Amino acid sequence: MSAVGAAAPYLHHPGVSHSSQVSFLGAQLPPEVAAMPRLLGNLDRSTFRKLLKLVVSGMQGEDCREAVQRLGDGAHLSEERLGALLAGTHSLLQQALRLPLASLKPNTFKEQLQELCIPQDVVVDLASVVFGSQRALLDSVARQQGAWLPRVANFRWRVDVAISTSALARSLQPSVLMQLTLSDGSAHCFEVPTAKFQELRYSVALVLKEMADLEKKCEHKLQD
Repeated sequence: MSAVGAAAPYLHHPGVSHSSQVSFLGAQLPPEVAAMPRLLGNLDRSTFRKLLKLVVSGMQGEDCREAVQRLGDGAHLSEERLGALLAGTHSLLQQALRLPLASLKPNTFKEQLQELCIPQDVVVDLASVVFGSQRALLDSVARQQGAWLPRVANFRWRVDVAISTSALARSLQPSVLMQLTLSDGSAHCFEVPTAKFQELRYSVALVLKEMADLEKKCEHKLQD
């Protein structure tokens, strides 16, 4: 049987490739992915393809426990090595699939995996999942299985004025009363002084702008 590749040392910073591209794996390389080159050392390609198929089936919501056991027994893989390979493959695919196809190009994906010393045959098989015909189904399953926080279903507000009857001074103190109704049915009411509301409005606008700038910058680097 032909091996998928030989193990090689990890030689570069995990967050940035040699071509100065931002890695799709993020600034901090997941340890289970970093261990893959060593674990793939003498694994034949047919065994990895079976393992990859099980990972994809698991991501689609199938129960693969018996099939994993059979694969480990048939390929004579220890429980520790098999578990580590499954975890690394799953983490790698999950990180790649979270990015839209417009942000992560096939050549960039392959180059960054090769820089991690992932064998060429394995890179080709992984790319066939991320950019192949199964991508649409994986995206659909991920959306259905994703854990979502309650959304804002309704928002009401009004400006209220409190009249101070202090012996020292009489003043009108405006404030903003807000009520949020969430998609889970819960309602939250709070009062914000106008000065604090302006600070909140400015801070939210600033954060949204910085997020948009950062996302645009990362997309450009991934596409280069």
